[in-house]
Amino acid sequence: MKTISNDKLVPLLATLIYMSCATSSIATAAEQQLTPEQAAFAERTYAFMDEMDALYFGTLAKLNGTDEVEVLDFPTEYGDHNVNVSRGPVVQKAGRMRVVHKKPKMEFQGKPIWSRFLSVDAHPASPKVGMLHAAFTINFKEDGSSIVGGWVDVLPGAMPAGDLARLKEAMDKIFKKYGVDPEPHRKMSCEGSPGEGERRREPACVGGSFYGRDMMAVNTKNFDFMSEFYREFLLIYLDLIEQHRDTRYTNEDLAKQDYMRRNWLEDRFFSDPYTGNVVPYEVWALSTLPPVVKF
Repeated sequence: MKTISNDKLVPLLATLIYMSCATSSIATAAEQQLTPEQAAFAERTYAFMDEMDALYFGTLAKLNGTDEVEVLDFPTEYGDHNVNVSRGPVVQKAGRMRVVHKKPKMEFQGKPIWSRFLSVDAHPASPKVGMLHAAFTINFKEDGSSIVGGWVDVLPGAMPAGDLARLKEAMDKIFKKYGVDPEPHRKMSCEGSPGEGERRREPACVGGSFYGRDMMAVNTKNFDFMSEFYREFLLIYLDLIEQHRDTRYTNEDLAKQDYMRRNWLEDRFFSDPYTGNVVPYEVWALSTLPPVVKF
């Protein structure tokens, strides 16, 4: 694992985009199997992921006063993983994972010919801002089917009710804009799906889960919905970190943060089917786990 530090933010972002493009180019043979329409969505995916990298790490650099990132490239026979992690006084740890899937490791993954995954996990120092887990996934399969989906929500910790309401109301507007019923996606976020183990994460259920049996097919409406949902949630969440960087908090607030972080650790080890069966430990531990967990 290596560390990158630059005197200016622009070189950092250029480095991140260069690395992401290099990662995405690994599957050239797979891309050649895509139809022109599918290839257009692949290009949109690369652009969206690069945009989210710039937004995420650009904001973190301003909040933490440093643009230093840890970088881990971890290729396996099943996928190529790229992890970037930022650390600092305001956001203690913030990870980002990008994956180029090469072949399925578990049956539930299906048989994609082209597949990409993006996730971010942020752990602010203040218990007044919970932790963020936001994932975006897209693939085209051998049988001609396709999926676009993800999981976007917070584990609340000691977040004020007004901040949770702000997130929920903003996402409700996006659900309404695209004619998507929020109820099943909020239920999935809260309850999970069959196969998830005990000690599951306890989210605020203000975002949504877009996994499960009835995932969305890749088309313009669904891609626009999922990317806008992800983007707007991230924008508001980062703004909440800025708002609460100097907010006073209590020992009770810290206890809620401690519980939240332990709950997330337990989810990683005992519940999530991907961390348990698909993604290498070295990858998900660096990208997703809290900086400190108390027992």
